[in-house]
Amino acid sequence: MLTTPRGLMPHIGLFGCRNAGKSSWFNALTGQERAIVSARPGSTTDPVEKAYELLPFGPVLFVDTAGLDDEGELGMLRVQKTRAVLARVDLVVLLVSPGGLRDEDRAVLREARARGVPHLVLVNHCDVERPAPDVLAALQQEAGRCLTVSSRSDDDVAEVRQALLALLQPPAGEPAPVLVGDLLAPQDLVLLVVPIDISAPKGRLILPQVMTLREVLDRDACALVVKEQDYAARLARLDAPPALVVCDSQVVQPVVQQTPDTVPLTTFSILMSRFKGDMVQLAQGAGSIRRLLPGDRVLIAEACSHHAQDDDIGRVKIPRLLSRAANGPLEVDVVAGRDFPDDLSGYQLVVQCGGCMVTRQDMLARQRQAARQGVPVTNYGMAISVAQGVIERTLACFPAALEAYRQAGRQH
Repeated sequence: MLTTPRGLMPHIGLFGCRNAGKSSWFNALTGQERAIVSARPGSTTDPVEKAYELLPFGPVLFVDTAGLDDEGELGMLRVQKTRAVLARVDLVVLLVSPGGLRDEDRAVLREARARGVPHLVLVNHCDVERPAPDVLAALQQEAGRCLTVSSRSDDDVAEVRQALLALLQPPAGEPAPVLVGDLLAPQDLVLLVVPIDISAPKGRLILPQVMTLREVLDRDACALVVKEQDYAARLARLDAPPALVVCDSQVVQPVVQQTPDTVPLTTFSILMSRFKGDMVQLAQGAGSIRRLLPGDRVLIAEACSHHAQDDDIGRVKIPRLLSRAANGPLEVDVVAGRDFPDDLSGYQLVVQCGGCMVTRQDMLARQRQAARQGVPVTNYGMAISVAQGVIERTLACFPAALEAYRQAGRQH
C-alpha cells in the first residue's frame, strides 16, 4: 500500500447529507480517528482521504465528503467539492437516515447510475432508530440493496467491508483496462526507449514506464530498456526485430525514423490513454489539432502538481509544438492537480496529461465534460505525435483509435 500510487487505488467515496454518519463510517472502515465526528452539522469541510489495505482486495482510498445539503456561501463551495469527488470515485457509499431518501441522495444515485459506478446504500443510525418496514421496502425498490447498520457495531462494519469487497470485483466478462499486455505474446521482446534528462526523477523511472515494464513481465515477455542515444545500435544488434517499441513522446520523432516500418511502435503516453481514459475519444480530439488557428484558446491540463522546470513539457514544449502546427501563437491556459474549469466552451482544444497520478474515473469524467460541451480533448502523447507528424505510426497498433483520428481530420 505504501508504494501503490493513489491513481491506481480504487477510490471509495462516502456521501450523504449532514450528520448522516459519513465521518463515523470513514473512521470505522479505516480503523482510525481520521475524520472529525460531531453532532454539529457541517463538521466535514474539505474532502478527507485515507489509503487503506482492504484485504484480500488490496489498497483502496476512502474519501469522506461534506454534506450534500450544506448551506450558506461556504456550504455551497463544500457541496461543489463533494460533487467533484463524486465525479472521480470508483465506488459510491451513500449514507441515509432511517427516514428514507432525500432529494440530495437521489441525485447521487442518479449520477452513479449514469456513470455505471457501483453503489452501496447504508441506512445508518439503526442502533438508535430502525426504518419502518414500508420505508425500507421503498428504499430497496428505489436504491437497490440497502444495509441497515450502525458504525458502532463491529459486525456491521465487517458486513460493510464484505459488501465493498464484492462491489470492487469487475463485472463478469468486462475486460480490465490494459496498457500493453494484449499486444504481446509470451517470450516477445519489447524495446522501451527511456530518456534520462533534466526532468527525469532522480534514481527512478516515471510511473508509466514502470507500469509498462511490469505489464510486459506479467505477460511473460521480455523487455530491453535503452536510452534514446543507444536505441539504434541496440536495435541493429538484435537477431530478430522486437514485437513492439515503446518510447517517450519527447523522443518519438527520432525513434520513428530509426525504426523499420514493419515494427509496431507507440509511446508511453498513448498507452496511458487507453489505460486511464477513452482512447478513441482522445484520438478523435487529436484529429482537430490541424484545424487550430492562430489565437485559438487551448487548455493544458496536468493531473499532478510539480515544480515547472525550463522547457517544461506542458507549459513550454506542447504549446510551442501546437503553435507551430497552427502557424501562429495560441492562447494557452494551464491548470494543474484537481483544478479543471467547469466551462470549457471557450477552448478549441483540451490537452490532458497521461493521468498516471489520478484514477481512470477522474480522467473519464474530464473527457465526458469535454464531450458534453463539444470541445475536442486529447492527451500529451497524441498531441506531440500529431505535431511531429508521426501520429499514424504511433496509433497503428490501435485500429479504432487510428480511424477516429482520420475521421476527425477529414471533418470541416
